Amino acid sequence: MVVEVGYAQAWDVEARAPWRPISAGEARERDAAGLPYVVVYRTAGREAPLEVRLVSWRDHYVGLWVYDAQGRRIYDLDMRLLDDPGRLLRRYSVGWQYTGPEMAEFDKECPRVTVELFPDGRGRRTEERRGDVGGSYATVPKVREDERWMVRPAFGEWPLLSAQAQGLTGAPVFEVAEAEPGVAEGDAPATCWRPPRIAQPGPISELFRPGVRVTDGYHPEMTVVEPRRTGTLRVPGGLLAVSGPDIDRGDGPHITVPVPPGEYVLEEAQVSYEYDCEWRGRRVAATDTTAVRLLVSETPAAAWEMARRPGDDPRLCIENEIFGFDTDGATGCFADAGAWEPLRELYERALVQGDPDAGETISDSMYMLRTRDEASGAELMAFATTGDGTYPVWVGRSAAGEVVGVVVLVEGMPELI
Repeated sequence: MVVEVGYAQAWDVEARAPWRPISAGEARERDAAGLPYVVVYRTAGREAPLEVRLVSWRDHYVGLWVYDAQGRRIYDLDMRLLDDPGRLLRRYSVGWQYTGPEMAEFDKECPRVTVELFPDGRGRRTEERRGDVGGSYATVPKVREDERWMVRPAFGEWPLLSAQAQGLTGAPVFEVAEAEPGVAEGDAPATCWRPPRIAQPGPISELFRPGVRVTDGYHPEMTVVEPRRTGTLRVPGGLLAVSGPDIDRGDGPHITVPVPPGEYVLEEAQVSYEYDCEWRGRRVAATDTTAVRLLVSETPAAAWEMARRPGDDPRLCIENEIFGFDTDGATGCFADAGAWEPLRELYERALVQGDPDAGETISDSMYMLRTRDEASGAELMAFATTGDGTYPVWVGRSAAGEVVGVVVLVEGMPELI
């Protein structure tokens, strides 16, 4: 079978078409430079492509999208180039099993199988059943090393990875499509593919700026009010811990951020809004906390970054994935990392054992409990989150790169309106 190979700068997801076709020579140059480009495989007599390969070496990324004859995506494969420059990890894949030709692409009733793989041998396979069966079923995938990893082919020597899924037999004959090289102007439209990104910070500074209007998706209009200050935190050791205080003993805090030794203001970002209260039978006003902040400096943050634990590798992140601290008790804390164990022991005595001398209870606040290590003067302040799970820690930096604040959103990130 003859398979036509075409190159382009990008792939328009909505149009299912290449954006700015380029020659094989220009694609080779972009490949060598690490710039994004796509490769499109087609056969005669079929409108939809067989597969589209999405490449961005600067992002350590190669993606593969496989289409059926109806133009529906039936398989996604996300591969990552890691420490070994000659191997690609098959990091993440999704397969859709359409029940008939009339089922729309990504229909919510379409069964699908998701597989996540990690370089240390871990993995997870999730089968989502739809229709009358419903539910999901998760197992550990049985994957050989040669299935987990793929040797990186040289430019122009990639196989047709979807050949089996497309039911093709025999070795395909590749023919490179002609394309006139040209100078591209402007950025690709928003409908074009881009490499997956780790979760972005959003309007964090604005949550502490009175008068800004935001929405959480449920309440259409909320107004940021003056941040509420709830005391201070002493960090004499110069290393701030941000973690769930309910983690296993001896594990240490999940996130640490170097700060100058000192005493810092603790704040709550708050929003006010109105809503129709059914049980009161009228419209009522409310004020909620959206985030907690340890304010290191009054200097405005020029940029925000997500703090990471040692070993967190952003090259492994799928779209909008986060790093952060884990909690099974809907609780986080700011603390001096140098006195972590004694502070945590005091927290357990105060919260679990009810020892009134172990900590100071805070009322009517997301900040709920303070403990102090008398030997060092270091403190821990626990705060409530709105649930269990993983919470990212956002570090604000000045234009000079200095830490000016550390923020945890106790709910999701609101949007500006």
